[in-house]
Amino acid sequence: MSGAAAASGPRVDSGVVRVLVAEDDENLGDVLARGLREQGYVVDLVPDGETAANYLRFYTYEVVVLDWRMPRLSGLDLVQKLRQAGAGTPVLMLTARDTPADRITGLDAGADDYLVKPFDFGELLARLRALQRRPSVSQPPRMVIGEVVLDPATRQVLVRGQAPAMTGTEFGILEILMRRSPNVVDRRSIAQHVWDNEADAFGSNTIDVHLARLRAKLAGGGVRIETVRGVGYRVKPA
Repeated sequence: MSGAAAASGPRVDSGVVRVLVAEDDENLGDVLARGLREQGYVVDLVPDGETAANYLRFYTYEVVVLDWRMPRLSGLDLVQKLRQAGAGTPVLMLTARDTPADRITGLDAGADDYLVKPFDFGELLARLRALQRRPSVSQPPRMVIGEVVLDPATRQVLVRGQAPAMTGTEFGILEILMRRSPNVVDRRSIAQHVWDNEADAFGSNTIDVHLARLRAKLAGGGVRIETVRGVGYRVKPA
């Protein structure tokens, strides 16, 4: 990949645009994730297709970047599964394959765009912006527990019809708790979902402080966030 330092274009709102990058080349994956974060994206980086599939079950992404050849589940097989399940999330396929037949195979499998390695980082950014401009095929469903409504599409939370002032971190914590409710979510999963660098979440009592603020903002909404000692947290109707 080239051109990362010279990449230009409008930065995105990191509170809105979340990207999943699945790349088994550790060095390339790290470079992609760092470059995208510098451009304002929130990035989840995974090393194989099976892990990417698990992330896609729980989280909502505006764009997915998949390497064609990955262990456990290839990018080609994963995009086929996504389309068979009716998922319309835009997918950019990365591959070293450069024949017309390969491009046809990738696009017919369900990829929205195709970028051949090695590629220019500025071109990758432009292609991601183009995919973001496409009208969404379907909107992710709203989640409701008690009188708390979370809309992933608008990133809005309503508590008894009112929208409390909520930070991106608080929204991210509430999102993963509601997605997995009534199951318990461990602290590491919260850190990976909400923080770009999960180590930042484990300084002092960072997660606990955000949860305390979140509980206060959900007061009167007919829900409670329970602490399951030694395991994690879960949100349930009060």
